[in-house]
Amino acid sequence: MIEARGLVRTFKTKRGPVQAVQGVDLDVADGEIVGFLGPNGAGKTTTMRMLATLIKPTNGSATVAGCDLAADPVGVRRRIGYVPQSGSTLPEAVAGDEVVDHARLYGVSKAKAIADGQRLFEELDLPGLWRRQCKTLSGGQRRRLDIVMGLIHDPKLIFLDEPTTGLDPQARANLWQHIRGLRDRGATIFLTTHYLDEADALCDRILVIDHGRIVAAGTPEALKQQVSGDGVRLGLSDPAQAPAVARIVRELDGAVEIETDAGGVSFRIPRGGSVLPGLLRQVDAVGIELDGVEVHRPTLDDVFLTMTGRSLRDDGPGVPADEPEQQKEVVV
Repeated sequence: MIEARGLVRTFKTKRGPVQAVQGVDLDVADGEIVGFLGPNGAGKTTTMRMLATLIKPTNGSATVAGCDLAADPVGVRRRIGYVPQSGSTLPEAVAGDEVVDHARLYGVSKAKAIADGQRLFEELDLPGLWRRQCKTLSGGQRRRLDIVMGLIHDPKLIFLDEPTTGLDPQARANLWQHIRGLRDRGATIFLTTHYLDEADALCDRILVIDHGRIVAAGTPEALKQQVSGDGVRLGLSDPAQAPAVARIVRELDGAVEIETDAGGVSFRIPRGGSVLPGLLRQVDAVGIELDGVEVHRPTLDDVFLTMTGRSLRDDGPGVPADEPEQQKEVVV
């Protein structure tokens, strides 16, 4: 559904050229939900905008939904749905009118747009809101309306940019169900998100971009397995015994990232649950009393910090927000 090779995007700014994307290669198969993650400024939004024909690549090539990105951008647009983070509805507009007008831009007849739009309203839990002004809808309802507009021309590939930003937990969980439903209907979904739990729950595969390059790719479980084992924390009643416990831990095969503090000893080790019984026996044999034991499976947060060395929301080198070039250039 998406095949990109060597995508590059350089912006001209007041501070000189900024290469926001530096040779990105990526593939998305038909029917996948793929999460595209990266810190702020890592290049993920720029990459998505290139694939959606909103800006031209400086270099590289891509085939999107069966059309060449450079040679047939109109064909790409006809086959994709794009749901921007900021939304696309006017506050004073009537929800149903927005959907119909959007469908008409794709050549859908008015009668079909109304019928399909009302069906999508029912499927996405928007019953009775067809004649409501957009400004009267809740945050979750507006995001689902954005998705209806992205689906009204029946695209096979849907780009979702931060689909649940600003929603409360209940609205987020509800939208997750609808996104899974899109895949069940045969759609391919390429989404960005700042919520790692969301990527873990929704995505078949994850791509991590940092400094304009793909630094990791795989299923959520495969990426977690690349982190050095489970996290184990041994709490101590007597902080003075921490060095002795650390010496025992260092003898364990595969133990890494061993750290001591006033409350105990922390480390990572493969198959932490199976290692723990023997470790506890060794600690007890030398008369050391523990006041707690914790074992944590690796999370996508661990993966992200391992791959990029920073948090998902940390700023990267990207294009400064005040630079007009990034905002003005739209492919027409």
